[in-house]
Amino acid sequence: MIQQSKMDRIKELVELLNKAGKSYYSEGRELMSNYEYDALYDELGMLEKETGYILSNSPTVNVGYEVLSELPKERHESPMLSLDKTKSPEALAEWLGSQKGLLSWKLDGLTIVLTYDNGQLQKAVTRGNGEVGEIITNNARVFKNVPVTIPFKGKLVLRGEAIITYSDFERINKQIPEADAKYKNPRNLCSGSVRQLNNEITAQRNVHFFAFTLVSAQDVDFDNSRQRQFEWLKDQGFSVVEYKMVTKDTILDTIEWFEKTIVTNDFPSDGLVILYDDIAYGDSLGRTAKFPRNAMAFKWTDETAETTLREIEWSASRTGLINPVAVFDPVELEGTQVSRASVHNISIVESLKLGLGDRIKVFKANMIIPQIAENLTGTVSTAEIPKHCFVCGEETEIRKLRDGEALYCTNPNCSAQRIQALSHFVSRDAMNIEGLSEETLKKFLEKGFVENYPDLFRLEKHQAEITAMEGFGEKSYQNLIASVEKAKTAELPNFIYALGINHVGLRNAKLLCKEFDYDLEKIKAATEEELVQVEGFGEIIAHSIAYYFRQEAHLALLADVLQYLSFRAAEQAETGESPLAGLTFVVTGDLEQFANRKELQALIEKGGGKVTGSVTKKTNFLINNDIHSASSKNKKAAELGIPILSEQDFIDKFLK
Repeated sequence: MIQQSKMDRIKELVELLNKAGKSYYSEGRELMSNYEYDALYDELGMLEKETGYILSNSPTVNVGYEVLSELPKERHESPMLSLDKTKSPEALAEWLGSQKGLLSWKLDGLTIVLTYDNGQLQKAVTRGNGEVGEIITNNARVFKNVPVTIPFKGKLVLRGEAIITYSDFERINKQIPEADAKYKNPRNLCSGSVRQLNNEITAQRNVHFFAFTLVSAQDVDFDNSRQRQFEWLKDQGFSVVEYKMVTKDTILDTIEWFEKTIVTNDFPSDGLVILYDDIAYGDSLGRTAKFPRNAMAFKWTDETAETTLREIEWSASRTGLINPVAVFDPVELEGTQVSRASVHNISIVESLKLGLGDRIKVFKANMIIPQIAENLTGTVSTAEIPKHCFVCGEETEIRKLRDGEALYCTNPNCSAQRIQALSHFVSRDAMNIEGLSEETLKKFLEKGFVENYPDLFRLEKHQAEITAMEGFGEKSYQNLIASVEKAKTAELPNFIYALGINHVGLRNAKLLCKEFDYDLEKIKAATEEELVQVEGFGEIIAHSIAYYFRQEAHLALLADVLQYLSFRAAEQAETGESPLAGLTFVVTGDLEQFANRKELQALIEKGGGKVTGSVTKKTNFLINNDIHSASSKNKKAAELGIPILSEQDFIDKFLK
């Protein structure tokens, strides 16, 4: 009976882990934390060893899943196996034995195989399921640090990890207004960025590549040393994962160094990798069905702390999404005090069986992001899911999303949504109306000065009341009205972005306007079939735009606000009359005559040009005041014969 119970548990774990693995590798989303996955995986391995019962589709013996995407697929010359792993530093030292090894970061991104021939990047393929990957060569060419030409002229094959830094992750998420559309972690963002069908989007994401394995290099002798391979790759211009040479006597201290260092890293890492330096020895060990024997992964034993759940807070976004946040007694984790952790959605609240007063175990994912690992006492979720919005009092509803179920306020006039929506409308990249903080907008709403965004252009009616407000005087009022007046002459893409249409950031707004000749009426009338043809748009974005302009309430607000607005003409950009039309620029270094790069970019785009982040053969000009610098962009421009202009050169050539 006990044996059968264990076998049933194995079946349950296999199904659960396979579902999570398929979601993670094939769809770029997470159903559970790394902590939870590792715990369940370890439980499965223990039960299989104990019972001798292993299913054919067990994740302990299978490499992965079929890749699902529109990208072309290719079978790897040799399977890309996972690594066996341990959480014990002592076990890692024992595994190393008398050998020397290279201990390096286990980066948390997307594994890529690069192939070079005759000094040129020929092919880039994702790991996929280990057997079949996706060809992403065009995207790899715009990775931030991948060389397209190297000194070595023979055939070279190497593997590495594509990653996005925490700082870029935060930057990109800030540009996404919808809370439910934001990326959960850098790994998911990287997966989506690397697998884009439009490599211009990839280029904007600042994807980095770090080599961790040299597969083959034609006729090169590395003196039987993996370290020599790493150093040789550096010599070829590749960024190589940070590593340290270790022995059995030094590995424990080195692991401790990595553990202390990870908290200051800008890149995501979920452990370490140890690799035998002796190539021949490592290769002689062969492999199991799933693991090579020349390397081992070390997973951090996450520092956890037990605490008591005191409250679940709910915060509303302008889309109506109400997010749960767990509030618990403060605990010390990884050197900092933690008392809050996002629970993401109500599906996770229920899966963790959360209730006030429960004892919970918390940790920092990758030693950075606070999360709840498990509920130690709760047996059923007793957390109260609000039936009414805590702001407006209207009913809430549970909606099914891709990642589970989430709670929404059903009232489109909810003041919380209105405040968030108005804050977005007046933000810098939208209508850029200065003097309207979230707190000020809240006061204006409470006093009835503003109900929706058209009212922002009627604030003169309330001059006496506004100037009498605490913190507001005549000067503040006049500055605000001047900013409102300035906003009445707007760029159409900024206005479209200001409307807060789901999934429409400023870049998508620009693409939308360009496709429909900067004509708002054409945009309003566009069908989903027409919208999906816009460069970089998919069905979700197309549906979101078409749905927005079918709502009578939205159309009424548009008609109201348009009586105050005029849009600057974009004919010059469209007709090609500007000398900037059709040209591609890269801007680097400090600027002297423009306020910032954003200002210069806006000017170029207004003239029909384009600004990208990387110098490629498609680049027409590199703008850099230090035209003689030895920067990578200058070198690349020189290699490709691309002119390098100072700001003054640019002004003389295109603006006079």
